[in-house]
Amino acid sequence: MLSSLHIQNFAIIEDVQMNFQPGLIILTGETGAGKSILVDALEAVVGGRADITSIRSGTDKAIIDAEFIFSLPSDNTALDILQREGLLDDPNQLILSREIRSNGRHIARVNGRIVTTAILREIGEKLIDIHGQSEHLSLLKVSEHLHLLDNFSKSESLYREYRQAYHELMEIRNSLGALRRLEQESARRVDLLNYQLSEIQNARLHPDEENSLLTERNRLANAENLAKLVQQALYLLDEEIPDSPSIISQFGEVISQLNTLPRYDPQTELLADQANNLFESITELTQNLRHYADSIEFNPKRLDQVEDRLNLIHTLKRKYGNTIEAILKYAEQIQSDLDEITTATDKIENLLKREQETLATLMKIGLKLSEVRHQYSEQLSRAVEKELQDLHMPKAQFQVQFQAINNDNEITLDNGKTISFNNYGFEQVEFLIAPNPGEGFKPLVKIASGGETSRLMLALKNVLTAADPIPCLVFDEIDQGIGGRVGIIVGKKLHQLARLHQVFCITHLPQLAAFGDQHFVVSKKITASRTITQVEEITSERRVNEIASMFGDINPSTIQSARELLHIVQDLDTETPA
Repeated sequence: MLSSLHIQNFAIIEDVQMNFQPGLIILTGETGAGKSILVDALEAVVGGRADITSIRSGTDKAIIDAEFIFSLPSDNTALDILQREGLLDDPNQLILSREIRSNGRHIARVNGRIVTTAILREIGEKLIDIHGQSEHLSLLKVSEHLHLLDNFSKSESLYREYRQAYHELMEIRNSLGALRRLEQESARRVDLLNYQLSEIQNARLHPDEENSLLTERNRLANAENLAKLVQQALYLLDEEIPDSPSIISQFGEVISQLNTLPRYDPQTELLADQANNLFESITELTQNLRHYADSIEFNPKRLDQVEDRLNLIHTLKRKYGNTIEAILKYAEQIQSDLDEITTATDKIENLLKREQETLATLMKIGLKLSEVRHQYSEQLSRAVEKELQDLHMPKAQFQVQFQAINNDNEITLDNGKTISFNNYGFEQVEFLIAPNPGEGFKPLVKIASGGETSRLMLALKNVLTAADPIPCLVFDEIDQGIGGRVGIIVGKKLHQLARLHQVFCITHLPQLAAFGDQHFVVSKKITASRTITQVEEITSERRVNEIASMFGDINPSTIQSARELLHIVQDLDTETPA
């Protein structure tokens, strides 16, 4: 329910704070006082149209805040939207805000976070149904009629079964489509995949071979330089010439001298040991250099082989991946694709069998759903017509029109007839009304009379009250075109409707105002040459006087009439407690 509404600088409203209770909330006041402006503000805060002309003169922005308490029906999808958008902070509270700025950059917020107007509207449509000078009414949306009929007929579970079968069928058909496309392309694709896989497999790649090949190529390409450098080092280490003995020979002399030192000074043994170790290292180095020199290969043929292998790897990398690991992974994917193509025929056969089974299930549930809908459509029509009779539209007729669906999804019934279907069933539904004899049935949006529209909406709301998940209903001057006697009937119906919904009603009829659980008076005053709208909740004697003033001048007779109306409502509450 809507627990509070705060409006600042909207039209002639400077600053108004209203706190609401459950039940029927009545707003009364003189024409032009600003009652419909309150409805306009409420419509704006739930995502309706808002422009800079609604900003109070002399200010740069209008601000509207609405707080809701989550006493929502279980099938109200506002909570789902909040969870989907990550906007659900407190599961028991919701705050919607709208700033209308003079620069045209309006701001919408949900629980303090900025959202698009579309998100605000999507949430607002699940919370408030406004019927007034600016239409914002779910019952006028043809897309909602089938859902309301299903709720009225208590066929929600059957509808969910149908939706489940429908979605399963669509998934099967999507899979079939993909497999058939794969099958159509398979001949050309199989040849290509087999060629690619063969090319990679024949290469017999190893993940670490490229680095080894690069090292080997570098050694083969520089064999001459390597041999020359090694020979020079060996020459210095171990080649004897008369004028220049080798390093090993000279170091042998060093060791001979150092080995003699310990005879005279034992502390020099360490130096002799170090020299001997160095000599062994030099000798080992010389041997290793000779082995390395023997391994240096002048092999142009092997160099060509290494170059060819590196070129092959480069070609495969250019085609299938930046590394050998990526090439091998791509080969695994090719094999997987080939396996899928090979099994596509078997999969198609299995899916075709499942498709027929699911179609049979869909047909069974869909026919049952259609039967229930047609059965309850008559009950709905009679119930709405009864409500309209009570509301002084005795000749009005209501009809649930069923229309065939026209699309490519078709099913053949047992009688051989082919019909189309969608995710809602085998038919489309629209509510039609014939307000007066001889006019014929028309869509709800085509009704010209505002009074007829208001009464029709009230009749529908009363009949569909249990099926309608929207918790807050707003009727702006629903009493248009009706008199006092009908006003009492309307009041009783609103009173009844308010047992399951929070209902706001702007009215000029005392017979209707008396049924309110909460009553606000809207008035205006002039302060400092500015017009300001005021809203005040009234109770007790002030309420008696307000209702009396709606009959005319306040006098003993109108006060008595007001008290009698209030007694009627009290008796009604005693008979049928909320």
